[in-house]
Amino acid sequence: MTYLAPYRRAGMTVKVLILPGLRNSGEDHWQTLWEKNYSGLKRVKQHDWETPVCADWVQRLHEKVMSSERPVVLVGHSLACNLIATWSQQYPDAAKRVRGALLVAPSDTEAPSYPSGTSGFTPMRLSPLPFDSITVASTDDPYVSVERAAAFSEAWGSELVWLQAMKHINGQSGLGAWPQGIDLLHKLTGDPQFKLS
Repeated sequence: MTYLAPYRRAGMTVKVLILPGLRNSGEDHWQTLWEKNYSGLKRVKQHDWETPVCADWVQRLHEKVMSSERPVVLVGHSLACNLIATWSQQYPDAAKRVRGALLVAPSDTEAPSYPSGTSGFTPMRLSPLPFDSITVASTDDPYVSVERAAAFSEAWGSELVWLQAMKHINGQSGLGAWPQGIDLLHKLTGDPQFKLS
């Protein structure tokens, strides 16, 4: 897999879009802490966080990608992983603007454990992503089995990183600003602000 350091060396910076899942990411969530601690990270604000409609979320993401003057790196959590897969299928030409995606704790929207209230996010989109990606999954995530998380990563063509017993890799997981995730973001972007060592 080819990551973004060559783009950085060529002087091409990227824009990082933060994509929370269902009900947004709270104050203790690593996505929120990343926005506070690093420059140039922008959250894609959806109009409905509680009962999201896939078509609406896809359109909002599409608008943000198309409005960027720089190549884009996507950082999705939970439901947003399926959002990224769905959007890239529907807009393959626009997906060429994306240089990579960090897909954290992908929820299985087909599983009985997944919360009700979402529309259009099933079935799970399992086509290869047209850009580099890293999937991060926890061994005890209540919203996806180990087997399904591995299947998603393989279908998307992602590098797979496992976290041991970190539940849904969210604010309740005690990760703080999640330095390991920042290291993975550096791998995707080549941006020196994300280089911790």
